[in-house]
Amino acid sequence: MILEKEVKHIAELARLGLTDKEVGKMQKELSSILDYMDKLKEVDTSEVKPIFYSLLIENVMREDQPQKQSLEKLNRLVKVAPETEKRFVKVKTILHKT
Repeated sequence: MILEKEVKHIAELARLGLTDKEVGKMQKELSSILDYMDKLKEVDTSEVKPIFYSLLIENVMREDQPQKQSLEKLNRLVKVAPETEKRFVKVKTILHKT
């Protein structure tokens, strides 16, 4: 069984303010968890293949193809932009070279 001193130390590390009653409850619960972990260690998993992903994850990509826009539409966009430079919309830098 986990010691009361250890529970208080764990609570301090986790910045939990536990009452004496809560320390006793946590002592029982943590001991139960650790006992279960010991049971799991007894299970023979030597022939079980490791699973890296529980779901088959696949990156879905599409071709990046330009879309034609009317010159009038582009000019209206540039006109309403807060800042522009030549015919481009100016935005804040979000990536900095380090």
